[in-house]
Amino acid sequence: MSGSKLRQPLSSKRSWLYLLCFILFVYVLVYMPTPYVINAPGSADELKPMVTVSGGDPTEKGTFMMTTVAVSYANMAMLIGSVFDDNEEIGPKPAQSDRKEYEAEQLYYMNSSQSSAVAAAYHRAGIAYSIEPQYVFVINVPEDITQIHGGDRFVKLDGQPVDSFEQLEKLLNSKKAGDIVNVVFDRAGATVEQQITLRSFQGAGGKPRVGFGVSIGEVQKVAPTNPAHEVHFASTSIGGPSAGLMFTLEIYNQLTKGDLTKGYRIAGTGAIDIKGNVGVIGGVQHKVVAAQAKGAEMFFVPQGNYAEAKKQLQKMHSTMKLIPVSTLDDALQELNKLPAKA
Repeated sequence: MSGSKLRQPLSSKRSWLYLLCFILFVYVLVYMPTPYVINAPGSADELKPMVTVSGGDPTEKGTFMMTTVAVSYANMAMLIGSVFDDNEEIGPKPAQSDRKEYEAEQLYYMNSSQSSAVAAAYHRAGIAYSIEPQYVFVINVPEDITQIHGGDRFVKLDGQPVDSFEQLEKLLNSKKAGDIVNVVFDRAGATVEQQITLRSFQGAGGKPRVGFGVSIGEVQKVAPTNPAHEVHFASTSIGGPSAGLMFTLEIYNQLTKGDLTKGYRIAGTGAIDIKGNVGVIGGVQHKVVAAQAKGAEMFFVPQGNYAEAKKQLQKMHSTMKLIPVSTLDDALQELNKLPAKA
């Protein structure tokens, strides 16, 4: 009788210990943060639904596609699973302090990529345009700064409107380190007013400057002289600068007569500048996988990424044609050579 009474509390304690161990196991496996992300093939998105030229030629029998890398903040379960998936790659977390800041930065790069793509297409098509600043935007913020958030848009500084980086620089040039300024931000649609102490830091060439101690960029709009050439982008949550080449091809296709796609499914990647130079990007091995999954028949890749992309295609035994390019003209020459698909 007494032995039975002793076993009951021991059994109860053991049950609680098992439960505690299970909870700890689930926390470590699922909820415990890690300093890693997992990069994997993302999507291959058709660009025609995303890009419209007001008076452009909508004819397109094939399609241009931008490609992406899927980036996931990894827990332990995901890290273990990635070991068994050849298409997943473990990497360090971005340096930004949080996910929202990273996403804000990527959307800024996408906006800049779109602006460069429009300018490159206008430049190649001989269309007159101007570049107009829209707003000044905080890209990322050091951990010791709490009054400013990544994604904040400057509205006013000491009562003066701030629409461009030039305006902001002009206002700051009259200040010195230690001055307190009144700054109005647009933070995700809400107006936020802050009293901020200016800091001193080294600018380009080691010249001392005064500012907020955060990374700042300017969002610009490329405006054609003729409104019939206005380019409109659908809103997207996709970020990063690497869709520039493919955006440019889609815009140029709508600006000019004929159909550059000639009935083919054409994917690709590559940053672009106003003069049409194509820059290298990251994650090309994941992007060719995404393109293959969406039935792409050819893939434009920056010359500097060609070897890595070719290695991945050989590994996949893919028949997708890989075309290395250094400029927009390289891509256009390849497209002009294509026979029209029956």
